[in-house]
Amino acid sequence: MATIERTAELDVADEVAALVARSRAAQVQIENATQEQVDLWIRGMVYAVAREDVAEEIARRTVEETQLGNYDGKYLKIFRKTRAALMDIINDKSVGVIEELPERQIVRIAKPVGVIGALSPSTNPEATPVIKAINAVKGRNSIIVCPHPRAKMINKQICYRMREALVKLGAPADLVIAIEQPSVDKTNEVMKQCDRVLATGGGPMVMAAYSSGTPALGVGVGNAVITVDETADLDDAADKIRRSKTLDLAASCSSDNSVILLDAIYDAMLIKLVHQGGYVVNAEEKAKLQAVIWEDDHINAKVVAQDAEKIAGMAGFSIPEGKLFFIVPETGTGPDHPFSGEKMTVTMALYRARDIDHAIELTNAIQAYQGQGHSCGIYSTSDENIMKLAMATKTSRVMVNQPQAASNSGNLWNGMRQT
Repeated sequence: MATIERTAELDVADEVAALVARSRAAQVQIENATQEQVDLWIRGMVYAVAREDVAEEIARRTVEETQLGNYDGKYLKIFRKTRAALMDIINDKSVGVIEELPERQIVRIAKPVGVIGALSPSTNPEATPVIKAINAVKGRNSIIVCPHPRAKMINKQICYRMREALVKLGAPADLVIAIEQPSVDKTNEVMKQCDRVLATGGGPMVMAAYSSGTPALGVGVGNAVITVDETADLDDAADKIRRSKTLDLAASCSSDNSVILLDAIYDAMLIKLVHQGGYVVNAEEKAKLQAVIWEDDHINAKVVAQDAEKIAGMAGFSIPEGKLFFIVPETGTGPDHPFSGEKMTVTMALYRARDIDHAIELTNAIQAYQGQGHSCGIYSTSDENIMKLAMATKTSRVMVNQPQAASNSGNLWNGMRQT
């Protein structure tokens, strides 16, 4: 048995070594490319996948293969998000001298890293490979994309289209390589053999990236918390919370996981959330929902990015027609209150706060359990409340009067970089 396992390990290592060699050879060919060349190449890569007809096909096939999210969400990601990411970086200088600081006698010169190993999750397999690939090529790097097994076919198709575009524009196809038959062992081996890792995925994979021995950038649990204060436009807030919570059926790590309503507007805002398609679960339904979302303290993959009606059916209760997301009244935080954590479903925990200070206290308690350092949001017209929350929460991004899931990684209506 030990001999067989050792042989399998060698086979994986050899297979990955061959891919890395191809990738490295392609990267060497563009090491001296000009700014104009790399910018032309990445334009072509995005055009190859974001044309309307192609985007429609990719969105449809992504849902068919992964059985996660919905067509509208996937279409927006491949059609709009990839274009926005391109426009965000297209004018950035990434070749040669990029900055001079004469007062410090420093000149900054951009140089390629080499071969990038990229992890792509099953929840966002349409946009992640494209955005990572254009950022890699922009810096004159090559990239190997390691998809989740549940998304291997759509990953292959997307990478194939980008490879075709590169060849048409005079660049080597192997600047973009897809792992066509993915496995955990192959992904781990890519991370060991490449020069830099970009890891998007679940906690275990991100931790594996950090432990690979290769420099890595990773993102894991989100668990965004949204506060609505007494100065907010409640109709606007309810509409945007619904749009954010249901975008791609909550496949995004920036989806609204908990919403905190200040006492002064709690009842009125709850009515508006219900009007937007929210369904308030009772105590019995809450217990059933908890039982189906979590199995052995882990999120049940069968409920991730599924519609509310399907999840309710799995949990053993029914919801009225037209209900789009669950509202779960909650008071506690931490492992004894799992709804305070990330849910990856169209489910939001609902908290009541006395005032903005109490909302900040709740936000930090929720994210001390999961999501600390990630993001939160606020609907408010009070600069004082907005700044107080931004200063006091332990997050890196605070969205103000914006749908969290659509805004947190950059969008056309804000100045955030597209990531």
